[in-house]
Amino acid sequence: MGVAVLALSLMVPTRGAPAQEAVPTVTLTEALQRAIRLDPDYVRAVGQIDNAEWGRRAARLAFIIPALTAQLDATRYSAEFFNLGTGQPQSSAVTATLAGSYQIFRYSKFTDLSATQADLEGAQASALQQRFRTAFQVESSYYGVLATQALYRVAQERLRRAEEQLAVGRARVVSGAAVQSDSLQLKVEATRGQIDLARANTLLQVAQLELGRRVGERGPVAAAPPDSAPPLELPITLAEAVAEALHQGPQYLAARATERRAGALLSGVKGEYLPSAELSGANQTFDSKFFPTARNISSVTLTVKLPLWDLGQREIAVTQARVDRDVSRAIREDLERGALRDVTEAYEAYRTARATVDLSRTALGAASENFRVQDARYRSGATTIVELLDAQITLTQAEADVVQADFTTRQALAGLEVILGRRLFPNKDVM
Repeated sequence: MGVAVLALSLMVPTRGAPAQEAVPTVTLTEALQRAIRLDPDYVRAVGQIDNAEWGRRAARLAFIIPALTAQLDATRYSAEFFNLGTGQPQSSAVTATLAGSYQIFRYSKFTDLSATQADLEGAQASALQQRFRTAFQVESSYYGVLATQALYRVAQERLRRAEEQLAVGRARVVSGAAVQSDSLQLKVEATRGQIDLARANTLLQVAQLELGRRVGERGPVAAAPPDSAPPLELPITLAEAVAEALHQGPQYLAARATERRAGALLSGVKGEYLPSAELSGANQTFDSKFFPTARNISSVTLTVKLPLWDLGQREIAVTQARVDRDVSRAIREDLERGALRDVTEAYEAYRTARATVDLSRTALGAASENFRVQDARYRSGATTIVELLDAQITLTQAEADVVQADFTTRQALAGLEVILGRRLFPNKDVM
């Protein structure tokens, strides 16, 4: 229990630390909510959904509403001519036209329905995937700040211990219980502690600035201390994770939608070999002034068209569409073949990192006790300065290992969630 408390304390910013005083602090939930409105890639992905929805509406309306055009032309000539509307020689003419057309049959109207539906599903899957990618980036920045805050705390602890030992070493040298080299070695360790603290402070400032950028701040932003709960076992098995990724993973959904769209477009291009039928009508009004009322002419036209040869343009379009379909299929199949590898990598990365957290905390407990013993023995003259410094370095490294293991675990979980397209723990901060 003491080790867990010590490990958690490393993740809490030191009270009164200079690097933490003047910067605002955000929780992971706040960071995710603010970042989702700012990430350009996610804003673009959401915009693609709007585009796809309008494409779907247009494909449906093509079966119901004809295309309509209203036009008004006013022309003035340099010499008089016979005006069809008024029946008199005039130098000006005004024509109003209202025209409409409806495609009674064209095969691509039906394939457009499938293509636009696949477009919409693909855009939705891509937006979900980008949402989790954005979350992954934000969480990486957030946990990066937590890690650098903790490493800053580790550097402070190292410097504090070194300065304390330096005072003890000098006192022992003065009393004759130790040689001058002990004091010099402790002075070197204290100097190294100051250097590490300066480096940790620089890394912390950079990490906070990156988090500030993610959440829309122009300056640095600190991360609130994390949940004290230890890393949990994953609620699904590896086989379930692979099956879930293939079934509803955003990148796999988007790849299948892209393939369906390419197949529908190929069918539509092939449909250009079939005849098409179109009904069109127009009403024209002629005069020499606004708005024309002198003469009104209406027309209705039924056009049946059978394309015979267009200099190979259809064949080129079919070939291009077939290549697009084949490429989309190859991408989808490659993704599905790689699903086991990708999910396994992310799944096992989390499990390994989680195990490393437990091992790192155990090592931290051992290093803390070893340092306590060596410090006491050095104060009593029962050990050498070399053994004390080794214990100090081992303790510092153990503290840093706990920080890194926690950061890696949280990042690995976020990476697995990107592939699955959902949160694995309901109580985890969400966007």
